[in-house]
Amino acid sequence: MDEQNQSHKTRQALFVKLEEEFGLPIVSYFTSFRYPAMIDSADADILEGVLQKLDLSKGFALIINSPGGDGLAAERIINVCRSYSGTKEFISIVPGKAKSAATMICFGSSKIVMGPTSELGPIDPQVTIPENDGLKRFSAYNIIESYKNLFKKAVEEKGNIQPYLQQLANYDEREIRELECAVSLSKSISAKTLASGMMKGQSENDIYEKIKIFLSPEHTKTHGRPIYRDEAKSCGLNIEYKDIKDSSWKLIYELYIRTNNFVSTKAQKCIESKNHSYIVLPQPQRFPAR
Repeated sequence: MDEQNQSHKTRQALFVKLEEEFGLPIVSYFTSFRYPAMIDSADADILEGVLQKLDLSKGFALIINSPGGDGLAAERIINVCRSYSGTKEFISIVPGKAKSAATMICFGSSKIVMGPTSELGPIDPQVTIPENDGLKRFSAYNIIESYKNLFKKAVEEKGNIQPYLQQLANYDEREIRELECAVSLSKSISAKTLASGMMKGQSENDIYEKIKIFLSPEHTKTHGRPIYRDEAKSCGLNIEYKDIKDSSWKLIYELYIRTNNFVSTKAQKCIESKNHSYIVLPQPQRFPAR
């Protein structure tokens, strides 16, 4: 019951020990995989509030665990982290899952610390579409490619093109353009972030080629598929391996277990340092009137 009713004080000693291990201030940033909580611009303001209170002259380490969210919010968070760091750099630590926009935040760090089970993920934007009285999620990239494929077949068809026209009627060209911009934005943020950080000196086109497994579902096949540390390192990312028996990793993982449990039962977001804790409580569910 003590563990289930944990507070910031329950986790505080772990921050102290981790700061001794890394020689840097430690900040954690968790959003829930259970509640509908995504990375958004308000998180950048909360994180900034925490960083303002710390001595970051030597930089800091950000422990991040999140299913993702808004790419523009990720870009803001990277800017906040770099701006407040005395070295203009920060380290990201991934004890569990840093997916989608959370992966983009990791791209903004100077180094990503990962264990053998740590997960990054594809950054291609996802779209929620109402269908058959429900909601379905689709890859923006796949919607664009299916539209282009149908259009190409219609143009090349020498006979009856009516079947293709019927299918194309399900698409709105304006929406396709917006999706193309969303995909392009995600790629641009990632490449520019890496070009000014851990891949400094490399061209954006070279970076696109190196991180292509993150940019589309062509390799991973689905947005949720993990990209583990070996694959991430092969893309040219600066990955530091941590063994599961390493003393610092045991502390990281204990903090991960405790905080992940907290954002699965008590809160939907949690941003903390050893002396400060900001949480966002789950929003009450709204049911339609009968």
